[in-house]
Amino acid sequence: MGYRTYTCPSAARCGGCEWLNVPYPIQLKRKQAALEETFRPFLEGASAPELLPIVGMDEPLHYRHKAATPFAPAPHGRIRYGFYAKGTHRIMNVPECLAEDPRCRAILASVAKTAERMHISAYDEDRGRGVLRHAVVRCAWKTDEVLLTVVANGENLPHEKEFVERFLEYTPEVTTLALNSNERRTNAILGPHTRTLKGTGVMHDELLGCRFAIGPVSFYQTNPEQTEKLYQLAIEPMLADAEEGSALEVLDAYCGLGTIGICLAAEAKAQGKEAHILGVEKGAEAIRLAKRNARDNGLEDACRFVCDDATNYLEALARQGRHFDIVVLDPPRAGSTPEFLSAVATLAPERIAYISCNPETQARDLMVLAERGYHVDSIQGVDMFPHTKHTETVAVLTR
Repeated sequence: MGYRTYTCPSAARCGGCEWLNVPYPIQLKRKQAALEETFRPFLEGASAPELLPIVGMDEPLHYRHKAATPFAPAPHGRIRYGFYAKGTHRIMNVPECLAEDPRCRAILASVAKTAERMHISAYDEDRGRGVLRHAVVRCAWKTDEVLLTVVANGENLPHEKEFVERFLEYTPEVTTLALNSNERRTNAILGPHTRTLKGTGVMHDELLGCRFAIGPVSFYQTNPEQTEKLYQLAIEPMLADAEEGSALEVLDAYCGLGTIGICLAAEAKAQGKEAHILGVEKGAEAIRLAKRNARDNGLEDACRFVCDDATNYLEALARQGRHFDIVVLDPPRAGSTPEFLSAVATLAPERIAYISCNPETQARDLMVLAERGYHVDSIQGVDMFPHTKHTETVAVLTR
């Protein structure tokens, strides 16, 4: 891996890739050092876990398969689009982005150009007026499918049918087009209601040989290439000690679309083992798609998904005296809760795989599990976001 740096004409104003001018091997060294500092309380003593080397990318470019743009009015009926300049709500035009899939910016630009031609107004966030607020595009990694979500200040777009026809004429690579309604005075991109304007309503992508349907409001990692590595680091030690023909009870908490649990069940099956997955997630749409994804991968008998708050559901399972061999959790940036972690300890799994997008909250939660009798065997970082300070981590624990 050479000491190459990258040049972006928008970097100084955008600020998104804050380490773009730092050679990539040095970025990885910095991230490894940050992990050593964060997890220092676990790395001392005779039984200290192993902090494994961070997993980087072979080519740290164009890794983001999801992109978004805000829209704003510009003079003469034009529409401004791009990125917010660093520390502001001033939109700067960015024709291309080194971090994004090359298809993304052109598709987002086509939304603005189509709206301009049809005289559809952009949203003025100061006045709360106008129609076109945002657009979010997802480009699949392993398939040719593209999902675009247009966010409007209302339930409809003016001349909606014509807009769809014209847009797809300019941008035929988009396979599903959805409209999200957000009428709130908020900085949040998406509103509560989404409907399909063209296509199936979902995009399909693949991870570790499994196929997943992804909706307009679904959580799906923006860097699927590194996601495969992240999932492998979590799955392999969970199955390593299981004998062929064994049946494992697995709890997949904060399961989202069911990606981790389904990949684990598929790998267990490939190894001649059996894994019964119970996934829990509070989003009803995510659970609907998780069930669909299990069915599409021929694993509906191995995977069951429940719509509930993870903490509440696990506390109920603990009161029932349930037991699991494995618990996999991938909570949001805020981490888990003491109640959830206490319930996990009561369920007494032999192994835990904790995936985190925030090492600091993960270190806090690992301390709670350690106090409840779990040993941290290993911690490893995965560089999901090159040229930034962010690192995702996988911690493996045993009882």
